[in-house]
Amino acid sequence: MDLRAEILKAHSKKQAIKIADYVSDNTNLFKALVNLYLCGPYRITQRCAWPINICVERHPKLLSPHLKGILHQLTRLEIHDAAKRNTLRMLQFVSIPKQFHAKVIDLCFAFLQSKEEPVAVKVFSMSVLFKVVQDKPELLRELAIILEDQLPYSSAGYRSRATKILKATPTLTLS
Repeated sequence: MDLRAEILKAHSKKQAIKIADYVSDNTNLFKALVNLYLCGPYRITQRCAWPINICVERHPKLLSPHLKGILHQLTRLEIHDAAKRNTLRMLQFVSIPKQFHAKVIDLCFAFLQSKEEPVAVKVFSMSVLFKVVQDKPELLRELAIILEDQLPYSSAGYRSRATKILKATPTLTLS
């Protein structure tokens, strides 16, 4: 299968699953898919994010050698919201090494506090943040402050995830 041609053929759940099924847990095919994601152009990056996400959900260890590049991709200004959303979603399924914690924390707090980011990006950011800052009480407290501050003005999806996170650790609740 020509991954690039398949990525360009269609952008649908059926196509994303077809590509993910083909890649499966093959590290070489996954590397080729990630390289397409990282090299773009933006349409290819956007379309690669979904099958990569499916592969990582099924086989989390596949992402480890590519984590640095994937995180760097999140810093690019022109990255499509779908790529951001799927990248953050996949980070929920992997263990993030401590060497990347600072970068992940900075990115997720920035996405969470941005007025321009879509709700899905914010929701996945809060989940990844919660996972990464479990052993950092001061950052857990900062996360709680931000979540509670935005709750009255947020969407149902945001409120649902924020409430679950706040309830998951009783020390998070401010009020």
